Amino acid sequence: MFEFGRELKRLFGQEGLRSPHDGLTGGDSSLLELLDLRLITHEGKAADIAAGRVGAKDKAQRRLESAIVWREVARRSGDAAALRKAAATAEAAADAFGRDRRPDGWARARCEQAFCAMLGAELFGDEGLNAAADVAFREARAAARGGLALPLADIGIAAIEARERLATGDAQAARIAAARFTVPIAGLETLTRRCRAARLLAVEARLVQADMLMGWGARLRDEDLQTAARDIAAKAADGLDPAYEPLSWVRAAALRGQALALLGEITGQVETLAEAVGALADVLNELARDHSPLDWARVQTALAQGLQALGEAGASERAYEQAVTCYDRAAHVLKKAPGLSLRAFGASNRALCLARSAELTGDLTVLDAAEAAFKIELSNIAAKRDPAAWALIQVNLARIYEARLDITGVDRGERAAAAVALNGALDVFGEMGLRSLSIVAADGLARLASGPANATR
Repeated sequence: MFEFGRELKRLFGQEGLRSPHDGLTGGDSSLLELLDLRLITHEGKAADIAAGRVGAKDKAQRRLESAIVWREVARRSGDAAALRKAAATAEAAADAFGRDRRPDGWARARCEQAFCAMLGAELFGDEGLNAAADVAFREARAAARGGLALPLADIGIAAIEARERLATGDAQAARIAAARFTVPIAGLETLTRRCRAARLLAVEARLVQADMLMGWGARLRDEDLQTAARDIAAKAADGLDPAYEPLSWVRAAALRGQALALLGEITGQVETLAEAVGALADVLNELARDHSPLDWARVQTALAQGLQALGEAGASERAYEQAVTCYDRAAHVLKKAPGLSLRAFGASNRALCLARSAELTGDLTVLDAAEAAFKIELSNIAAKRDPAAWALIQVNLARIYEARLDITGVDRGERAAAAVALNGALDVFGEMGLRSLSIVAADGLARLASGPANATR
């Protein structure tokens, strides 16, 4: 899929290579995913040169094109510096367009700033960035007269509002939130004849919609929402050509696999989980790590989650071992960007897999390794800055103590340590209104209370 040398020549041609935009894509963002991370980084530098050239025509548009490239670099690498560069360049583009002089260009640049903020929130877990994105999207919507900016702003606003309501909304609220994507997606699809980039932007919007439904379905354990998420992701993937839109296809197919795995977890169907694992493994076979390291790590993590669920459903030690291997592969990439939320998630779940494997085999050395991994991760998290992640690790650490107590039947302080960890986590979850996680912590305390009272010390 990623042998793109011939396709670059076919798509760009000699005329494209002589483009005044410099670089390989001639400013066409729909072609960016044919470039690997090294080439797209060079493309960003070329776009900067084109925007800064004294005789450059329409410098505002050149700066916007540069911002789009650098955001994609950040999305593939997790590089905070690239994301800051993208946001700053988008701001410069907005200033160059001017809200009164060229309102549509200004609105598109503001949308790009907002997408940079949303990506930062996704990568680094800073929810304050979503609030900043919401402000930018609403300003863009108010200024836009047409073009891409209006549907993009509507999609951004809908996505942020859905995320804000995720913790408290019911299934009907999820369906209402999903329906808000319909009109702006149709608007982007209408624009595809005039703007090549609109097609992939519409696909991206469908993936945001599917991801939103997947999150609600996982929290509510709702089979219908999870099925809808799977179908939307599948529809997005079916409309793509993997040869010419490889990364969009990978992202859509991986999201479908994730939704399928969560559906199998909800229904308890091992066959569905096995299908999800197979689908995610197929995606990895089509994705080169160097093309997009962060996408590769995401799919490895998704595959690990599927194997973890398969291990839980079938009490399979082998599935847990394979999940740990996938988490380790992802960690090899993610260690270069320690601030990523995905890294903390993977480390936490890797340790949990080790704990379950130890429970199945009775091997305490595996349990010791899991406990050490959790404590290392806990030492790297500031409770005040990321209380939810801190509390979740406390829950998982308590699970380690509980597992050791179950295996040995000897209480050397594990019950008390688990109770302290769970009570601390429960306080945080309660303050943040995270009902489902509060239930997880409360269930852990209930298990401790109902555990064998005759465990020896």
